[in-house]
Amino acid sequence: MSRREFFYGLGAGIGAAAFSSLLAGEGVDAGPLSPKEAMLPSKVKAVIWLTMEGGPSHIDTFDPKPKLADLHLSKFVREGDAFSAMSQGERYYVQSPFGSVKAGRSGADMCDRFVHLRDVADDICFYRGCQGESVNHPTAMYHMNTGAKFGGDPAVGAWVTYGLGTLNENLPAFVVLPEVAFPQGGPGNWGNGFLPAHYQGTPLRSEGAPILDMEPPGGLDPDHRRQGLNLLSELNESHAARHPKHDALTARMESYELAFRMQMEAPDAVDLAGEDEETRELYGVGAEATDAFGRKCLTARRLVERGVRFVQLYSGGWDSHDYLERAHGALIGSIDRPMTGLIKDLKRRGMLDETLIVWCGEFGRSPDNGIRGGGVAYGRDHNPGAMAMWLAGGGVNGGAVVGATDEIGETAVELAHPIKDVHVTILRLLGLDDNKLTYFHGGRYKQLSQVGGQVIPELIA
Repeated sequence: MSRREFFYGLGAGIGAAAFSSLLAGEGVDAGPLSPKEAMLPSKVKAVIWLTMEGGPSHIDTFDPKPKLADLHLSKFVREGDAFSAMSQGERYYVQSPFGSVKAGRSGADMCDRFVHLRDVADDICFYRGCQGESVNHPTAMYHMNTGAKFGGDPAVGAWVTYGLGTLNENLPAFVVLPEVAFPQGGPGNWGNGFLPAHYQGTPLRSEGAPILDMEPPGGLDPDHRRQGLNLLSELNESHAARHPKHDALTARMESYELAFRMQMEAPDAVDLAGEDEETRELYGVGAEATDAFGRKCLTARRLVERGVRFVQLYSGGWDSHDYLERAHGALIGSIDRPMTGLIKDLKRRGMLDETLIVWCGEFGRSPDNGIRGGGVAYGRDHNPGAMAMWLAGGGVNGGAVVGATDEIGETAVELAHPIKDVHVTILRLLGLDDNKLTYFHGGRYKQLSQVGGQVIPELIA
């Protein structure tokens, strides 16, 4: 420990001890995940983050470019092309294989394969000005999920639970619903980084039982299990007293307690059997194309309904370097009804105003990279300079289209902002101030935006 850390820890420790004593006298839980007041006025209580891993093409989803029809299969030539090192051979502009429609009162553009989402266009704020910094999947995923490109920093969900705590002590505060294979970068996408281990995400299994061993072993009644946990707690506390400053040990101890409480509530939270047929159909549960993502979206609603603060869902396979029409077409079909069902279901339950939904990938796609001839096998390369994302729910400027890219979709040219500004805006929608939501680590106060960012006011109602 450095001198700076010693004196900082001494002062903070005395204050924390006095504050904890006061809280104990008032009977208030001062645990790390206890509910906390927002820093700024906000109705939003929870976040559902829809991550399209691989980088969905903005050109072929929510930012159509008619100009590419004129340039289709013409040679793409530019000195110092940022993408030239990523492929070999000649490159060609390619038009979208899809048509587009205008939806809602705002006339928001979207791919015509989104048959259902157009029904809720006026609840969505489409943003076309976001720009990343990395062309590689792992670093781009880390950047979008944690604000840093090289891993090891806290995920957005960890920062949110650090700032606001949880509304249900019987369930994890930050839950992740991944694909069978974890996204590029692995669990670092939902890690706690330098924050205490209590704030890391808890992934649920995508196949079979979402949580293993939720049923207690036969022959043990709750009293016996409680006695066993009490004994284990005494032994762990004795060990922890001899090894201070090991927050991972403290978090592991508390995880046993959480697991015990989860046996009472988690099975019901992830069991969709109790949902009526109309609701299951709304999400596309039971239909082959939409069942997997529909179950995730419905599970997310059930989790936030029970007080989970942050739920992140993954849809993989969006890295379409070839056969874009086939790949993107199938993926759009798999998410269209579930996402729409989620918005409609939250709205009819009176939960949309207090739930923030975010849809994004890690970057967009390039206007070129076609395979000449046939017009069937072409795809698109990675493009951090332009991407589309959308937000819906509490505090969002629904029914608006914010920002723009150039006529071929290569770069953002209107209301362009880096990812950190999107993060700062999301925190603001939750009632959190990025400049005040800090954690002392490595001799300085750190924050999600790394070195500060700015709110994008056009995204906020």
